[in-house]
Amino acid sequence: MDSTLIIDKSVIILVVFAVTMLMAMYSTWAERKVAAWLQDRIGPNRAGPLGLFQPLADGLKLFSKEEFEPNTPNRFLFFVGPAIAMSTALMTSAVIPWGDKFHLFGRDIILQATDINVALLYIFAILSVGVYGIMIGGWASNNKFSLMGAVRAASQMVSYEIAMGLSVIALLMMTGTLSLREISLQQSGMNWNVFYQPLSFLIFLICAFAETNRTPFDLAECESELIGGYHTEYSSMKMGFYLFAEYANMFISSTILAVLFFGGYNYPGMAWAVENWGVNLANVIGIVVLFIKICGFIFFYMWVRWTIPRFRYDQLMHLGWRILIPLSIANIIVTGIVILRHDIAVYLGM
Repeated sequence: MDSTLIIDKSVIILVVFAVTMLMAMYSTWAERKVAAWLQDRIGPNRAGPLGLFQPLADGLKLFSKEEFEPNTPNRFLFFVGPAIAMSTALMTSAVIPWGDKFHLFGRDIILQATDINVALLYIFAILSVGVYGIMIGGWASNNKFSLMGAVRAASQMVSYEIAMGLSVIALLMMTGTLSLREISLQQSGMNWNVFYQPLSFLIFLICAFAETNRTPFDLAECESELIGGYHTEYSSMKMGFYLFAEYANMFISSTILAVLFFGGYNYPGMAWAVENWGVNLANVIGIVVLFIKICGFIFFYMWVRWTIPRFRYDQLMHLGWRILIPLSIANIIVTGIVILRHDIAVYLGM
């Protein structure tokens, strides 16, 4: 591989890693501010202007806390659980196109860590591994509440991954590709997939809430029943890894929603901006537009958390297996019929 390409990709990976951690860190501040706004409170306002240094104070607190280890025969797995959760949360960002390209130093730099033609399969594969971090951590804690939270989380994530995968199949039938870059390029201007597949978007959005264990699907860590759920026995930065992993997953899932259904970095007039302002400035605007869409979804996550109460566990399973999965299958059938009718019409010259 060309050394310049290795340098380009390394820089992109480091930047994406830093941005993901920064977004996860400041999502904790935003969550508290949004909660305060919805509840007519002020929220964090002591650490720095508007409380902007509060995430740094929280991180320092976690780093300085005492490391506590329960009496468990699975000490190694107790450490591995949060490491898996955090690693899988960061790995999914590798295939996301953050923009089109920059023209620097006489060459084009693609704003994506790696462009593989099975990007969506890669994301689902990483998501399926992420459940092990929660399951291992809860089981290795040697605590009945942690184990119950881990079992809930595992069954919930496995159940909703099926509906999420089926919802994406209809989108893939329409786009004809698994590459997130190709899907983004097909949505130039306002040609967004959400206008063609609104049901797929709705199902994917609901499943994203369940996959990230966000309210009303936070049965795995509900304090009223399970103390803290699967991370009850964790302290210091091991607990911090679980908390950061949740917010990193929220950021990545918001990005995937924006890329799949809302055009990603595309915006109306982007082709005109490339022609008149140059590719670099046009793509800087595209990156800003993408992050505006991401922040909109993150705000929606937080809004729902402080508005809707959590489901009972039987209601959660009923929604996943008896409503979302049949709806996804029906959407696939309807999409197939529409595509088939269109192909027949083209073939007959109608």
